[in-house]
Amino acid sequence: MMEKWIYLLIGGLVGTAARYVLGGAVAQRIGTGFPWGTITVNLIGCIVIGFLDVIFEKKFLLSPNYRILLMTGFCGAFTTFSTLMLETSNLLKENEFLYAFGNVAISFGIGFAAFKLGAVIAELI
Repeated sequence: MMEKWIYLLIGGLVGTAARYVLGGAVAQRIGTGFPWGTITVNLIGCIVIGFLDVIFEKKFLLSPNYRILLMTGFCGAFTTFSTLMLETSNLLKENEFLYAFGNVAISFGIGFAAFKLGAVIAELI
């Protein structure tokens, strides 16, 4: 059990650092008028987690610890957007179209509303 946590923490540490470095490098090179750094990180994260999903499911049978290290730890810290895409893809694979749509709609629509609610509450304090 402790071994899984170590893999998770290592992946999370590397993913967080990678997000910071890549996002910052893109923003520094292109500018901060539009969130290109975040978009770059999110799109790369989607490519990576899509690649890893096929690798772990269809190509290679690796230890579950490597899935925790790379998908949950690294990708989860690099971008949770990639996890949203993976979970939506899994719902589509299971023909759960309504759940897939709901996952995206709730994550973006209600997620943004929740963000704004938090901002309003902070303004009231």
